[in-house]
Amino acid sequence: MSFRRVVTGKNAAGKSVVVSDGASPREMALKHTPGFVSAPMWTIAGTPSLPANGKDPMSVPGSSLLPGPGGSSFMVVTFPPDNVMMSPDFDPAKAGPEHLAAAPGIAETFEMDNPGMHTTPTVDYACIIDGEIVLELDDGVTVQLKKGDTVVQQGARHAWRNPSSKSATLIFVLLGAASK
Repeated sequence: MSFRRVVTGKNAAGKSVVVSDGASPREMALKHTPGFVSAPMWTIAGTPSLPANGKDPMSVPGSSLLPGPGGSSFMVVTFPPDNVMMSPDFDPAKAGPEHLAAAPGIAETFEMDNPGMHTTPTVDYACIIDGEIVLELDDGVTVQLKKGDTVVQQGARHAWRNPSSKSATLIFVLLGAASK
């Protein structure tokens, strides 16, 4: 699945213009986790400034999607059903590096001994735009979410689980937070 990304800015005369229109250069359908699509749309490492510098931050392969304090990342992620990872054909040794490439900075926060669980130093806004998904928190606490539901996550340890038979697509905005 390809997600359209329209980026606007201003030309030399100060007029609003479309800078680019099409898929994000970093959108990636994972080969070794069939049905998983990572579509990072935009990221800003720190506090944004205007006018923008005209460079597409997504044109730099491998740059971190984990924003620093004051920064932000916007992405669309499609999660396949959990049974994809339970298939005898699923190979974590091949899937792992692919996830690192799809979500650098974020994938490194995943716990090796608790697959899917992770904590990021961010405030995250999430909206389920298609399907259903389960948000898992500490001690096995789960929250069932469906299309139209939103989550505000404040640096909480969590995982996304999809026990259904259909994919689920979520939109995320991550805001880099300062540590106390």
